[in-house]
Amino acid sequence: MKVTAKHNERIAKMTFASVFPHYVTKIEKKNRTKQELYQVIKWLTGFDDIEVQKLIDEKATFKTFFEKAELNPNAHLIKGVICGYRIEEIENPLTKQVRYLDKLVDELAKGRKMEKILRVDQ
Repeated sequence: MKVTAKHNERIAKMTFASVFPHYVTKIEKKNRTKQELYQVIKWLTGFDDIEVQKLIDEKATFKTFFEKAELNPNAHLIKGVICGYRIEEIENPLTKQVRYLDKLVDELAKGRKMEKILRVDQ
């Protein structure tokens, strides 16, 4: 699918707090833990559990969330299709970053080993 300007704007305005519970539900259904989810978020953004909770409490948009993040230098190794979009083809930096997070959560829910999710030794 092609990412549109309207799609990019919608993602930028969406709050992290509105999506986080869906991440938790998705991973817990597959017997993964919230702590593993926090580990994945920390790897991608540099945020610890307290910072994540603060961003949730503040109802930070994804735009604000990723403006405050220090993206992992290996984030570019996250590839594949998520929500019908090929990550490598997404041009908008914010939309790409949100899809990175979506992909990591998806990999966690699918039971992938943590060292693979965190792109260790790649």
